[in-house]
Amino acid sequence: MKTTRRTFLVTAAAGAGAATILPYAGLAAAHSSNMFETDAGEITVHPVSHASFVMETPKGVIYVDPVGAADDYADFPAPDLILVTHEHGDHYNAEVLTALVGPETALVTNPAVNGMLPTEISDGAVSMANGDSMDWDGLTIDAIPAYNTTEERKNFHPEGRDNGYVLSFDGFRVYVSGDTEDIPEMRALENIDLAFICMNLPFTMDAEAAASAVQEFGPTYVYPYHYRGRDGGTQDPAEFAEMAGDATEVKMGDWYAEGELG
Repeated sequence: MKTTRRTFLVTAAAGAGAATILPYAGLAAAHSSNMFETDAGEITVHPVSHASFVMETPKGVIYVDPVGAADDYADFPAPDLILVTHEHGDHYNAEVLTALVGPETALVTNPAVNGMLPTEISDGAVSMANGDSMDWDGLTIDAIPAYNTTEERKNFHPEGRDNGYVLSFDGFRVYVSGDTEDIPEMRALENIDLAFICMNLPFTMDAEAAASAVQEFGPTYVYPYHYRGRDGGTQDPAEFAEMAGDATEVKMGDWYAEGELG
């Protein structure tokens, strides 16, 4: 079933595949996850907050940029893999990571965060720089550049420091943008099935730039996320969906608590 630009398809993992169409206005009350059928098996996405989310995958449970409080993740399975894109407080929290990393948890970060990790979790943590690739139990992880190109924003995310990630499952590729503008490396991506695209000002890019990039690299599905900004820079995911048009199928996540966007 194809969603319209102002609706989204929610497949609750507990609902055994039952689909419900909800209006965008009902998003805050949804608290639901999306499940994607892939050649590798089911991949279920659980939005947590802003830039933090959990994916249950055939390769294991993956946490991306877990921040907030450890209790925010109490209802999810323990992580097999944690990915951290960069050092900012809405992406990296040493206390939360220390609480979440278990004896068998793989931790992957960019080099800057790797150098900041507490000693309790630094041993065995993998540092990936832009352009690096690694295999984790048969899952290919590629570190994609994430940076600002607008002159007055370059101090937020300088080129070469921060990561996005591409995760390549069997027949299904997931792109996590991290904090970035619509850089050439994003636009050059190919065969992306699911993308998480940031948009907020002044830190990353606006919804129009994000939609333009998505139109170029054409992911099958995309989540607009990380859209709370500063000084009026919060972006509207519904407007992003309209501008993206038919280039992708937009999925809306319950990223923010009521009133958190102002």
